[in-house]
Amino acid sequence: MAQTQMALDSLDFDGTVALATKVAPHVDILEIGTPCIKHNGIKLLEVLRAKFPNNKILVDLKTMDAGFYEAEPFYKAGADICTVLGTADIGTIKGVIDVANKYGKKAQVDLINVADKKARTIEVAKLGAHIIGVHTGLDQQAAGQTPFNDLNMVASLGLGVDISVAGGVKAATTQQVKDAGATIIVAGAAIYGAADPAAAAAEITAIAHGGAASAGGAKKFLPWIIGAVVLVLLFTLFGGKKEAVEQTTDAAAEISAPAVEATEAAAAEAAAAVEAAGDAVSTAVEAAKTEAAAE
Repeated sequence: MAQTQMALDSLDFDGTVALATKVAPHVDILEIGTPCIKHNGIKLLEVLRAKFPNNKILVDLKTMDAGFYEAEPFYKAGADICTVLGTADIGTIKGVIDVANKYGKKAQVDLINVADKKARTIEVAKLGAHIIGVHTGLDQQAAGQTPFNDLNMVASLGLGVDISVAGGVKAATTQQVKDAGATIIVAGAAIYGAADPAAAAAEITAIAHGGAASAGGAKKFLPWIIGAVVLVLLFTLFGGKKEAVEQTTDAAAEISAPAVEATEAAAAEAAAAVEAAGDAVSTAVEAAKTEAAAE
């Protein structure tokens, strides 16, 4: 399972809080983007931390110097992750890692514009970097670049660190990014530029967490399964006859059959849902049999 991260890039303070309110229930990490944090300051972090205690918050500082000194106030104010540029001096990167460890938080090293990404990734991983950020910037995206080559390289190193990927990710490419080794999938414009940001965030997260966008996972079959269980319980309560319960059990099996035909990506979820429904049906049948025997 990969986590999802929503990049909040607007300069508008109230607009940022409003957008975060829509998407927070549907993503794992809220990112305060670099332009956003520069314009709005640490106050925005404090507000988001208070409003969304269940989300992790990343502050995209892109620190280039004075790592410990610059990052510490943000960790103290509630940031879970701060970023430092991979192009920074190794002492600066170590400073952010050290202060993250001091507060039990995480440091992310951003590889944007790093010339030798492989060498720097190995170096900062040895220092204790918690997350490697594979980042294709907006200007690079405009030139037609994608994060996939860098992602494949970092993942192939097998360093045991989380890998965050940002750069034009959308629902259509989320599975590809996940399969390539990303453990944190960052989406910005694909969410805030959508007609329904909450729905867009939910779709990307469903894929990242292991669901299938086309099938919607086993959740799309849950109403049918629940309906089957309700039918059995109603017949048990009001029919009280073994034959009626058995007939209803057959009908319930037919109703829940579509769950068995869920896509491969949703099969595990569907099996768990059917098993839970089966337990409820079995309990109802046994109760009805006992009542029929007593008569």
